[in-house]
Amino acid sequence: MTRVNSWLTNILRWFDSEAGTDHLDTTSRSFNWVRVLPFIALHAACLLVIDTGASTFAVLFALGFFLVRMFAITGFYHRYFSHKTFKTSRPAQFIFAVLGASAAQRGPLWWAAHHRHHHQHSDNEEDLHSPHQGGFWWSHVGWFTCDAGFAMNEKRVRDWLKFPELRLLNRFDSAIPALAAVCIYALGEALAAWAPGLHTNGLQLLVWGFFISTVVLFHATVSINSLSHVWGRRRFETSDDSRNNFWLALITLGEGWHNNHHRWPLSVRQGFRWYEIDITWYGLWLMSKLGIIWDLNPIPAKVLEETRELDNQRRNRS
Repeated sequence: MTRVNSWLTNILRWFDSEAGTDHLDTTSRSFNWVRVLPFIALHAACLLVIDTGASTFAVLFALGFFLVRMFAITGFYHRYFSHKTFKTSRPAQFIFAVLGASAAQRGPLWWAAHHRHHHQHSDNEEDLHSPHQGGFWWSHVGWFTCDAGFAMNEKRVRDWLKFPELRLLNRFDSAIPALAAVCIYALGEALAAWAPGLHTNGLQLLVWGFFISTVVLFHATVSINSLSHVWGRRRFETSDDSRNNFWLALITLGEGWHNNHHRWPLSVRQGFRWYEIDITWYGLWLMSKLGIIWDLNPIPAKVLEETRELDNQRRNRS
């Protein structure tokens, strides 16, 4: 009976992330297969592409939805909710929280709580997703399959708990990607009837626009956990093993400048030099010009000077 109750609780957590949290073992790093079945199903659903095929519209839609949600994750889940590198209005913070939740990477408060924990314990034994503690696969996909990864330490996000809409979204985060999937399917069916020249339909658009786009987005995001602490260059001698990587920066819209970020997490910009492409920063800069966000935290002058000095030293050595 105890095992059955545990299964039922884990199934309920697919829909309500606060279900049974008073009985959650926040120290357990054991694989919780019941809770991660939706994650496995999301990957398996991508195989439907064998039946649906592809169309130019479906592929472009998948790319567009990938970029919009990646920006919501990098610009808002990370730089706003985790580090508060700029300010925005309450409606805007909620809109981008919803867009971030549509990426199926849990709610904004859970995401911020885990990321703040990462910065405090980066690459030491308490860092849940460090590749130096658990290896590549653990840091890439393993860490969130356990109860320790599922749990959220509310003390780390007390500043956001005052917003009931964010708490509600964080609790029922799975409703957002589910709704997105339904809307995408409906759009595909509508286009099949009204614009047959696009050669798409509900199932094809669902597979490309949601399943494939979401899976690629997930693996791109968590590559910062698994790869950016082992692959790339270290400009700054930080206390962890964070690294800058141009290719990761491209696929994550700027997050690959990870060593820069660990040197000064409070900067809204992670590409410290003009040639370090940081697409998220460009988007946030544009939003600031439109008045959607404001008070963007700059890179401090002392850090910029340190950056130039270290780059000069490296050039002289080479």
